Amino acid sequence: MRPLKHLVILAFAACFGIAPAKARFRSPESLIRNVYAYYGAGIAELSKGLQRDPETARQFFDPGLRNAWTAPRDAPYDFLVQSPTWKLGPVSTAILRKQFDKTYVAVSFDNHGRAITLNFIVVNSPDGWLISDVESPHDSLRLFLDQFRR
Repeated sequence: MRPLKHLVILAFAACFGIAPAKARFRSPESLIRNVYAYYGAGIAELSKGLQRDPETARQFFDPGLRNAWTAPRDAPYDFLVQSPTWKLGPVSTAILRKQFDKTYVAVSFDNHGRAITLNFIVVNSPDGWLISDVESPHDSLRLFLDQFRR
């Protein structure tokens, strides 16, 4: 009887658009906005940069990048803002191209008055949009994380 009760509750929730508390980004832009929400100047939890815990990694990164994101490292700066500190201006996004299963998104903002441009490579998975890699003019997030791994 219990499995039937749970099935009825899930069906009811689905009819009214109520989903389980699992973050799924519905667009590449939404994914990017949520990454940079962690670099604000407001609530303490959202002002420390993107967290390095497994739950955050699962929410934002594809399986190939999750372990690298959570591994201990001695990085000289935060790759996503290209600096050890941040005071970001408005973040803008533009989809550059869609190629097979990947979408390339240009992201630009200023950090302490310095213009930053990054290219996010995102994939649409059953869990929503996830980051596959991020490219700066000189490096990529995957290479950066491997280079500074302890």
